[in-house]
Amino acid sequence: MGGTEQVINQIARGANLLGVDTDVLSLTSNGSAATIEIDGYQAHRVRLNFEIASTGFSLSAFPRFAELAKKADVIHYHYPWPFMDVVHFATGVKKPTVVTYHSDIIRQASLLVLYRPLQQRFLASVDKIVATSSNYVESSKVLGQYESKVSVIPIGLDKSTYPEPGKEKLNYWRQKLGNKFFLFVGVLRYYKGLHILLEAAQGLDYPIVIVGAGPIEQALKNQARALSLSNIYFLGYLPDTDKVALLMLCFSVLFPSHLRSEAFGIALLEGAMYGKPMISSEIGTGTTYINIANDTGLVIPPSDPLALRLAMRYLWEHPQESAAMGERAAKRYWSHFTAEKMVRSYVDLYQEIAACGSQSRNEKRGR
Repeated sequence: MGGTEQVINQIARGANLLGVDTDVLSLTSNGSAATIEIDGYQAHRVRLNFEIASTGFSLSAFPRFAELAKKADVIHYHYPWPFMDVVHFATGVKKPTVVTYHSDIIRQASLLVLYRPLQQRFLASVDKIVATSSNYVESSKVLGQYESKVSVIPIGLDKSTYPEPGKEKLNYWRQKLGNKFFLFVGVLRYYKGLHILLEAAQGLDYPIVIVGAGPIEQALKNQARALSLSNIYFLGYLPDTDKVALLMLCFSVLFPSHLRSEAFGIALLEGAMYGKPMISSEIGTGTTYINIANDTGLVIPPSDPLALRLAMRYLWEHPQESAAMGERAAKRYWSHFTAEKMVRSYVDLYQEIAACGSQSRNEKRGR
């Protein structure tokens, strides 16, 4: 699952444990439409018909959403997904609504001009907007327009849901990669800054492990080949057990995302959860809410291969200080970023807006 899907899963399964029945509606391009149970909640999949600018559209989503919305007390959207703005208005939703604002729209700047009227109408219509970090609220021009209805609920993870790799798995990766290596985990996308990482790796002999697949995977492999880099390990997509094993074994987690499309950084948070010192870029988003400069790791300017190379060298050559940063990263995870904290905050918000919606309906009946 990508970052947003992980967040939805954590909220839905956690809210279910607190007595909130949850239905999740999503699109699928693989297999037929279906409803299945996942971690105690209902996941409803409707067929994806086509995509425009990375936005999925589905004709069957309209009646399915309307059907699910009728029985719901609260509707929870995850933004950005312009198609759902259309569904929201087309189906005439009259329920309390909350939207988690994951990211500004960055790449599709030209299409944003066309979308902006719908965007503004949609965000103005919802009852509450949740940002995932205070950093993002401060740096987002869009969120600044709706300050009175914005709350901050940091993304949280439940470490107990992560698999525990056995000794065989750990030994396998130790033998393959050695006892000290840098690790990147994530979908290989344009905003992840991996081309910058490869430039930074020139002249270093530290093992750098890249876990994940994505649209720029081949381009990155070509770049590594052109730069004659022998210390880069592209491992592709791996099962969660292998990913956890690498998180446990790695020396440090690298997260060189250089654009605001990286609004939070789930993989960075996983590094903190496993007590690893981190290197990330200052892009005005949640990455610097997770990784505190010179405390839980190092924060560098974006798109700066030299700064990244020097940061890697500093951590590598100062193992005791790096270990202390990792310990502080783990403490920060437990105090700020557990799924329990996130879910409780959302359930409290659901109850608040549901109560307000009920009061509003009673007042209308009274009039």
